Amino acid sequence: MNVSEYLAVARGDRPADLVLRGARVANVFTLEYEEADVALFGGRIAGVGKGYEGVREEDLSGMVIVPGFIDGHCHIESTMLTPAAFSELAAVRGTTAAAPDPHEIANTCGMAGVEYMWRESLNCPVDLFFTAPSCVPASSFETPFEELDAGAVAEMFARGWCDSLGEVMNYPGVTGGDPALWAKLYASGTRAKSGHAPGLTGKDLCAYLLSGCDSDHESFSAEEGLDKLRRGMMLMIREGATEHNLEELACLVRGNEARSSRCMMVSDDLSARYLRDRGHMDEKIRLAVKSGISPLAALRMVTLTPAEYFGWKDRGAVAPGRIADLAAVDSLENCSVKRVWKRGRLVARDGRLLCGPVPRVEAPASARGNISVPEKEAFEVFVPGGAKIRVVGLRPGQVVTDHLVMDPPVSDGLAAADPSRDICWLAVLEKNRGTGRLALGFVHGLGLKEGAIGSSVAHDAHNFVAAGTDILSLRTALGFLASEGGGIVAIRGGEVLGSLGLPVGGLMNPGSADEVIKGLEAAEEAARSLGTTVDHPFMAMSFLSLSVIPELKLTDQGYVDLGRGGIQSLFTE
Repeated sequence: MNVSEYLAVARGDRPADLVLRGARVANVFTLEYEEADVALFGGRIAGVGKGYEGVREEDLSGMVIVPGFIDGHCHIESTMLTPAAFSELAAVRGTTAAAPDPHEIANTCGMAGVEYMWRESLNCPVDLFFTAPSCVPASSFETPFEELDAGAVAEMFARGWCDSLGEVMNYPGVTGGDPALWAKLYASGTRAKSGHAPGLTGKDLCAYLLSGCDSDHESFSAEEGLDKLRRGMMLMIREGATEHNLEELACLVRGNEARSSRCMMVSDDLSARYLRDRGHMDEKIRLAVKSGISPLAALRMVTLTPAEYFGWKDRGAVAPGRIADLAAVDSLENCSVKRVWKRGRLVARDGRLLCGPVPRVEAPASARGNISVPEKEAFEVFVPGGAKIRVVGLRPGQVVTDHLVMDPPVSDGLAAADPSRDICWLAVLEKNRGTGRLALGFVHGLGLKEGAIGSSVAHDAHNFVAAGTDILSLRTALGFLASEGGGIVAIRGGEVLGSLGLPVGGLMNPGSADEVIKGLEAAEEAARSLGTTVDHPFMAMSFLSLSVIPELKLTDQGYVDLGRGGIQSLFTE
């Protein structure tokens, strides 16, 4: 850009490329509205005020001009869309930047997966600043495609694939001084380091903060969130498709809106349908306003606050010198996005993308080899006399689970499911390294009355997971996943009722958003026909293997409860 011309536009001595007139400007520095015009030149904001002239001018009377929205923590893979399709949906909702953590595909495809995500992002209408996966595996009790050490983290930064360090989930490793984990922290230098510290408060939180991991999206109570704010953490208030923390945490900002500078709203995990039908960060603003947070404070939490946290001084506000990533909305209360500009170019109008489909790139393979499902004898588990079973307790709307101990359902001396007590089989089959290792357990809370559901989305290692009421359905679900290289499926006996293939890393489908949503809806409808009433049953099931989230989980290595020391037996007294 010619600096002298840029200065001339800012001074009002020459016309801007585009002047946006007539709208109120939402000022996220002072939390007020201004009656001002916005002058754009060379993809940046040259001036905000009255009296600017432009080669082109647009009247936005009755609208509010806002900074482009920013999602400070998300996992694109959870939408089952590739970065291209994700950005197409997010852009029309006013999102212009995000900090996705690609640790899902890093678990299934290693470094090649991270590079793939970065390459496809290069032509997207949303700037995707990927965070370097810090926990692959999430813990020693999960089995990824390959382990990514400190050298891999340093390489991701050196190659320009990543902008900051992704969520550091192994909080016991941080507080215990694990050398390999701390080497990754050192490798990230002065870059932002996203945290992940569910339930951590008091002295343990102080120890965790010594790592430099100074943000967290896992707070479930206002007391926990306040403790983290007081100790200097940036509080990421998560509101996803299945994890809903805004209602509980909104009081922290509602009671003191100065905290909007230390709180941001993030999505973490969204489905493609949620993104298309309900929205992205625009929906967060609407929900925050309904929770009693003022509209301007809510806006700050999805613009300037995340920009400041990640050190993106060139975005996050309608101000001179910032990149012209802007949106025009009818009001902050409704937050209906009418226009979106990316670097001064109009890319969306009234929910329609104007820049055309984003080019897709070739994706890496999802697994190392063919996986065979063990014979039915491997699913026969003898029940010792007087023993009880551990059961993963699903909590609706949460990623945390309960560590339940229950009387075992028994049939002919063997463990069995019991739909009448909402106890289903839970199975995990290792596929990333081709071992085919099988782990069995039970889950309570899915509500299945018959059949099975299966998925290759099983945080964080993403091996094959299935839950079911009978062994035939369970094995058929796992067999489908193995034959397709990944997907989601609902099974009754040996019959496939509904499915969606996920050939990209076993996590994503390269089709359009509408195609993916259609397949997802068919699979979810089939799952409901089996009795489950859980919203987003496949997403809910996907967290049953995430060992770093309390309490009981099932990975390919067996039952895991980090709070109780790691591996747990199936039976207990």
